Amino acid sequence: METFAQRFKYLREKMGWTQEDVAEKLGLSRPTIAGYESEEKNRTPREETLLKIADLFDTTIDFLLGRTNDPQPSSKKEEINSAFYNYENLTDEEKEFLDMQLELFRDMKKKKNK
Repeated sequence: METFAQRFKYLREKMGWTQEDVAEKLGLSRPTIAGYESEEKNRTPREETLLKIADLFDTTIDFLLGRTNDPQPSSKKEEINSAFYNYENLTDEEKEFLDMQLELFRDMKKKKNK
């Protein structure tokens, strides 16, 4: 099972953000972010910060904590399923988002199967 540290770091890197970027977005210090990514420290944020992180990465707390391998909130799942059926009607930005989510899913699946 992947740890919070692994998933947090993966999502940050997937967005192309530095630890400093994420610290600024969450109103935290860079060393705090580094601590969250450290498997040795095994730090899990408090509930309020977990909610901010889930919102920032548009995912669920269950995904961050390893309780599910599905990173998408259920309302997003319905939106995405609908979008795949109407892919040709999407904007380029929406298509890019869907492609990114599919890539994220495939990467997570590969890691799980290793």
